[in-house]
Amino acid sequence: MASPAFDEARAVHVLRRMAFGPSPQSLADLRRLGVEGWMETQLSRPGAPLPPRLEAKLQTLPTLTMSMADLVREYPPKRQREAALKDGRTPLRPALIGLEQSAAKLLRAVESPNQLEEVLVDFWFNHFNVSADKGATRWMVTAYERDAIRPNVFGNFRELLGATARHPAMLFYLDNWRSVRDGMPARLTREPEASKPGLNENYARELLELHTLGVEGGYTQQDVREVARCFTGWSIRAPRKAPAFFFRRRAHDADDKQVLGQRIPGRRSLADGEQVLDLLARHPATARHLASKLARRFVSDTPPPALVERVAKVFLDSDGDLPTVYRALFQSPEFWAPEARAVKVKTPFEFVVSALRATEAEVTVRPRLVQSLAKMGEPLFRAPAPTGFPEGAAPWVNSGSLVARLNFSLELVSGRMPGTEVALKTLATPPEPTERAWVDALGQALLGAPPSEETRATILDALSKRAEAASAVGEKRPVDVPLIAGLLLGSPEFQKQ
Repeated sequence: MASPAFDEARAVHVLRRMAFGPSPQSLADLRRLGVEGWMETQLSRPGAPLPPRLEAKLQTLPTLTMSMADLVREYPPKRQREAALKDGRTPLRPALIGLEQSAAKLLRAVESPNQLEEVLVDFWFNHFNVSADKGATRWMVTAYERDAIRPNVFGNFRELLGATARHPAMLFYLDNWRSVRDGMPARLTREPEASKPGLNENYARELLELHTLGVEGGYTQQDVREVARCFTGWSIRAPRKAPAFFFRRRAHDADDKQVLGQRIPGRRSLADGEQVLDLLARHPATARHLASKLARRFVSDTPPPALVERVAKVFLDSDGDLPTVYRALFQSPEFWAPEARAVKVKTPFEFVVSALRATEAEVTVRPRLVQSLAKMGEPLFRAPAPTGFPEGAAPWVNSGSLVARLNFSLELVSGRMPGTEVALKTLATPPEPTERAWVDALGQALLGAPPSEETRATILDALSKRAEAASAVGEKRPVDVPLIAGLLLGSPEFQKQ
């Protein structure tokens, strides 16, 4: 019996959601493995070895494997840098940390065959957002993604939650490292900079509102305060020299607490905070909040309530086993529904990576590429609020952002984006060397489907005007393939996933 024909539209949909868009290589992988086989490979082989070429590129970025203490020493802040210069040493600038971190994120997203892993690392980092723009967090974010987020995206949610709660990047970003029991004398804390008197509720509030229960999770301001009391003493040793998690026993509130109606026995230990994390990780409101966010990322900006409820039930029944939750989402009728296809707007990061993948660009990340993302509104690892970058379409659909996307597209395909190289004529072979044939052939290659009549007409009109301008000065130009490709990447179809 003959095997069923390959459904390219179905494959393109999967690659738009479970990957950073189609590429010739990924489409070949789906043809070889089948759509379901490829999906299972992505779900069952997290952390599979990277291609040697990608591994070699990552090895040129030394900050990726350095400890937080090593980063502070080798890429010191301003005062320490000035002291090193006086001693005759030449320290490296901290900005290089962010550049290498952004380069690694882009390279992995473009070239790694473990596409779902990269999509999930991006999703969960945004969920548990910290910003490199806040003080000493700059020296902690590399380790935060590497050690707290990446190893846990295919694990259990409680483990992921705990890894972020203990990491110095989160403790510093949301000021919990300064939080001490009410009435604690400053003289009892060895490090004065961490001994600001009183309770700090920042982490407690975001833990409830963003990380677990959600805005409508049924907690009160009193719950926020009680949770903050549970996390007093969760701090950082030497945050600006050699950051490491440290429990300040004397700073901890050892009295009983009451969180969401449950008694937290007073102890002079980490157990108070751990019990809160246990409670929140298994709470039905957390299941609904996370199911809603995952469905919003992978299905629709307005996910069907029935889907959210089913995925939330799977979350609770599996005790937060994330691969089980992902499978429930990807196997749902809503994920495959025709109305779910090409309806989500790509974030700037998704747009840039999908453009690089679609054009089979050879990438060596330069500052200009990273800066392009900031111009579109998504400076990597620097989301300005604990909420992370926006999840829905509205903030990304504005004239400034769309112009920046079009400019990036034209620079990429014309060879004017430093660190990228695109060979357009290897992507498509039109049946005849006409403008319309090139538009249709490149449209199929870059969009995964023929361009719409509106897009085709817009591109042909732009080509006609250029031809008229050239004719007016006595020139006759060949088909402008880079312009066609740039306009296709800037088209409404390419902005959708």
